[in-house]
Amino acid sequence: MNIVSQSLSSSAAPISRAHCLAMDAADTLASRRDLFALPQDVIYLDGNSLGAMPKAVPSRMTQAIEQEWAVGLIRSWNDADWYPAPQRVGGRIASLIGAKPNEVIVADSTSVNLFKLLVSALRMRAGRNVILGENGNFPTDAYVASGVAELTGAQHRAVAPADVMAALTEDVAVLTLTHVNYKSGQAYDMAAVTRRAHEVGALVIWDLAHTAGAMPCDLNGCEADFAVGCGYKYLNGGPGAPSFVFVAERHHESVRQPITGWHGHAKPFEFTQTYVPAPGIDRMLVGTAPQMGLFALEAALTAFDGVDMQALRAKSLALTELFIRLVDQELSEHGFGLATPREAGLRGSQVSLTHAEGYAIVQALIARGVIGDFRAPDILRFGFAALYLSHADVWDAIATLKDVMVSGIWRSAEFMARKAVT
Repeated sequence: MNIVSQSLSSSAAPISRAHCLAMDAADTLASRRDLFALPQDVIYLDGNSLGAMPKAVPSRMTQAIEQEWAVGLIRSWNDADWYPAPQRVGGRIASLIGAKPNEVIVADSTSVNLFKLLVSALRMRAGRNVILGENGNFPTDAYVASGVAELTGAQHRAVAPADVMAALTEDVAVLTLTHVNYKSGQAYDMAAVTRRAHEVGALVIWDLAHTAGAMPCDLNGCEADFAVGCGYKYLNGGPGAPSFVFVAERHHESVRQPITGWHGHAKPFEFTQTYVPAPGIDRMLVGTAPQMGLFALEAALTAFDGVDMQALRAKSLALTELFIRLVDQELSEHGFGLATPREAGLRGSQVSLTHAEGYAIVQALIARGVIGDFRAPDILRFGFAALYLSHADVWDAIATLKDVMVSGIWRSAEFMARKAVT
């Protein structure tokens, strides 16, 4: 525990804004905020849905558009090193998730990569026919698992999170879980779950959408098999940024993914009519990589250069603990519940509150410059990106939420009307 979290836990008196400013003064990551283009008068607590833009991104995109594309044209595949971008960016992400550079590649979307891994895992566990997941997982993960089950004749079985360990029986081919739940922010014990799955002979796919860039992750230390994750949340790669996929090196030669496109071929520019998978992680590629998205993500990841992920985790926990304590201190009379675990080791980098009028309250907050989001039926969700948020931001966000509740402004018709994206 560092000085930031110590100063919070040792405080018995009510928390004040001055206390939060003192925590900011002791924050070793405070200077990272200057690497992001944050709007004035906005407290951004939605980095768990779309990360803020690092300042390094616009100049990289300008170069890619005005020089490499406009002038270099097709020559830039070689001259500007476009072609190895999926491997290069994957290597950067590998350092954040406890993987080797040759085990991570950037390609496609999270849903497509999950599909590839589920089919691959089923092929590797012939004779088993169960895909095990959890109730309450992000819907697309469940949809993809159900689709793969229908396509392959497997069975998709979903259980309550508390029952996952008990449901790991010897008919399970693959377990697929999101490490940090998108609604509650509760985190699984990756090492314990992976170990139990391996004891019964099952493979594990971890969805790191709410983990990568938010907290340390040791895929190889846990002997994880596979993982996927998106580039646009805590990695700050921009809307629709490409996804990454991890395959443990020990599985490289046995993985047979189902979308056998030409960029996953061993010799794509020989244009043979017979598919031969590329060696190693490159076989997870399909078609031409979305280069502009890759360049934005690559530039965004420079914000993590030199960051100690343990220090980032300590600040994340300090921010979330501060938020929870201030909810207790300032909002006890306004009907909020806490959906996120109070125990630090059980939560990711977000806090989710519950309220029957959560949607309108979130809209009123956004109108006041505090941006979180809502998840049906009653979740107010706040993400804490430790690279660019301060402890004073947390105080000011709670003060704004309290004012929204006391004033009753959230009852306005403009905030009650549902928008397409919540």
